[in-house]
Amino acid sequence: MAGCLGIHVVPDETLPVVPALPHPQLDAGRAAALATAIKSWARELGFAELRITDADLSQQEPGFNAWLAQGFHGEMDYMAAHGSKRTRPAELVPGTLRVLAARMDYLPASADADWREREQARLATPGAAVVSVYARGRDYHKVMRQRLQQLAQRIEQEAGSMAYRVFTDSAPVLEVALAEKSGLGWRGKHTLLLNREAGSMFFLGEIYTNLPLPVDAPTSNHCGSCSACIAACPTQAILGPYRLDARRCISYLTIELKGSIPLDLRPLVGNRVLGCDDCQLVCPWNKYASRAVLPDFDVRNGLDQATLVELFGWSEQEFNQRLEGSAIRRIGHERWLRNIAVGLGNAAAAGLRAAPEVVSALMARRGDTSALVREHVEWALAQHGVGA
Repeated sequence: MAGCLGIHVVPDETLPVVPALPHPQLDAGRAAALATAIKSWARELGFAELRITDADLSQQEPGFNAWLAQGFHGEMDYMAAHGSKRTRPAELVPGTLRVLAARMDYLPASADADWREREQARLATPGAAVVSVYARGRDYHKVMRQRLQQLAQRIEQEAGSMAYRVFTDSAPVLEVALAEKSGLGWRGKHTLLLNREAGSMFFLGEIYTNLPLPVDAPTSNHCGSCSACIAACPTQAILGPYRLDARRCISYLTIELKGSIPLDLRPLVGNRVLGCDDCQLVCPWNKYASRAVLPDFDVRNGLDQATLVELFGWSEQEFNQRLEGSAIRRIGHERWLRNIAVGLGNAAAAGLRAAPEVVSALMARRGDTSALVREHVEWALAQHGVGA
């Protein structure tokens, strides 16, 4: 989970047609023992928690379809693809009886107790380049998928006969809905999952299986009357409790959107060059945010201290080399430069108007081969009073 979207940019994987297998026969005692063992194995693999739910999302389907009908998904066409497979797990993977929902903490182990205040200070620092916390380390897709696969294989060895598929933001899966149903937490007003012991700084992953395991009970909602996340959203993408217009979300604008960032939203992006954590930084539950137990999510490339000018100077080759194994690399060098150009333009209002290092960096990209980059560079220069 990161930013309001609760999703991260990856196209849906190819979905082969898999015939449904008969549900394995497990007596109640063996099923309960296996469920307990699975949760223990998950912790051994670095997951903070795993819970089990059935595959019935019928209560979620009307709301999800209404969200699509309003066009709130923007250019994320994959959200509307695959018909009802997203809300009906057994149509995606025939024979699915249970979903194992797991969470993995990603807040770096080195994060201080006042990490939220430090992040807020970065947002207010002229020239700082702010990358969402989730993206500063290794690509979580690879980490989660590998460990979910290891867990599934261990379950298969123990159960004997088992059909399964693992998912981490790579297929039509309503992961927050499934996690909420399993009891991993509740959906906050910003639409992300919240956990009383861990806040929201974690990733979600799933195993669809035909094993008839006992299910866990959902938990209650603990947002109460708090609306801090709604008030904090820089672009007012959170229209109200549990209502998100992704088209306005900075995570969408800097990651999912392929073309130009709308002119009226550019000033609101500030110095956020990939993703946005604002709604999570103000959430009271994130004072309990758990630290990652895996070193994979330690900060790489100094992305917690980088400047806009520094990152804007990366060539495409340097971008690809430095960010090998990072989720950031998925957006490509062109969008990376587009985002940073907006940040450099906004530096004019943050105390760096016409600062030589900023203007020089922008001028160096004025003749970029990408029309998209050039457009955003010209806009940024105009903010500093530099005309064509």
